Amino acid sequence: MSGWIVSVDIGTSNVCALIGKISKFSQLEIAGRGMAPCSGLKKGVIVDIDSTAASIRKAVEEAEAEANMRIDSAYVNIHGMHVNVVNNKSWLSINGREITRDDLDEILRDVRDIEIPEDMQLIDVIPRQFIIDGYDEITDPVGMVGNRLEVDADMLVGKIISVQNIIKSMERADIKLDGIVAEAFASAEICLTPDERDIGAVLLDVGGSVTDISVFQGKRLVFYDSIPVGGDHVTNDIAIGLRISNTEAEKIKRQFELALTSLIKNDQEISVFDISENRKKNVKVSEVVEIIEARVYEIFSLCKGLLDKAGISIPQEGCVVMTGAGISYVDGCRQLAREVFDLPVRVVQAGQIPGVLKPEFVASAGMIRYVANVRKGVSRASEIRLRKQEKQKNEGSVLERILNFFKKMF
Repeated sequence: MSGWIVSVDIGTSNVCALIGKISKFSQLEIAGRGMAPCSGLKKGVIVDIDSTAASIRKAVEEAEAEANMRIDSAYVNIHGMHVNVVNNKSWLSINGREITRDDLDEILRDVRDIEIPEDMQLIDVIPRQFIIDGYDEITDPVGMVGNRLEVDADMLVGKIISVQNIIKSMERADIKLDGIVAEAFASAEICLTPDERDIGAVLLDVGGSVTDISVFQGKRLVFYDSIPVGGDHVTNDIAIGLRISNTEAEKIKRQFELALTSLIKNDQEISVFDISENRKKNVKVSEVVEIIEARVYEIFSLCKGLLDKAGISIPQEGCVVMTGAGISYVDGCRQLAREVFDLPVRVVQAGQIPGVLKPEFVASAGMIRYVANVRKGVSRASEIRLRKQEKQKNEGSVLERILNFFKKMF
């Protein structure tokens, strides 16, 4: 089945899988979605391949069931702490003739010739633009005529151990790998507008225990990193601060969804179970929100600190865009982010993206749009087949064997 793209987002709390494609009207169409809890990662690093593979398999099976399809291959994400993005350029003499697909393949092979540290490997080459005789911003030069063809590309380089663990997890889940996509590119594809990527935007993708920080300026990625802190740390702070279980802390966090004490309308008392004293007790809503506010402010401060250390500055016309299932749904996060970054802040809600019902699926949806848009011109669809067709094929095989059996008898 051509056209369908499968994306697998391996997160620290969940694995999400989507089957989708971009329609001729540039709309995202989702055929199947699946999500499974994941405990095989710690601070964004795969520490248990079998557990991670089991989560991938379960998420994929849910997506298969909804779409009535059988998935054989998929794209998978990688977080900022595991990768570097290196810009490189190359050129090719054309001598006034028409540029062919072979020329394109050759220049893309040449641009891969970069020095890579021993503990890193080249994951992907992302052409940002082609230039013919000084004319830039060309997306597909095949068929054009010129003397000199240049390519300006981003090279995605990943830590060998991290990349191999991702590959092994997919293999053990019985899913072939179509490619590895940097989370920043995927999230930006669906969360940022062209103007935001051009003027300057800080994209904060807050997950369970990892926050990806990427900066786009002049339509390209200029900074990409991660911090091992996310929404799960907010939950853990509530549990420690109130001496309650993590399960109850998560329930309370989602019940009030506040990160600013000034937004509290009714500072009522709520009953919680103190696990240290083995009894119920009453606490005020403000006590919970104060804990959430402190941790959320720290997350933003750590992100801002990374940008300051790297010398990254965003013009006042720029913005901060938040996404991810960690804290983006919590009211007050936008105000705190504005206070830390001193920039306008926008939160991407899952409901704003067609077919994406939960914030956990934003990155997966972004991967589908990224693969469809950035890698167009080349067949990049995942290997999928209808379960119905598969069943008919199996039934046909059984029937053929029965007929052959009787032919041999007579």
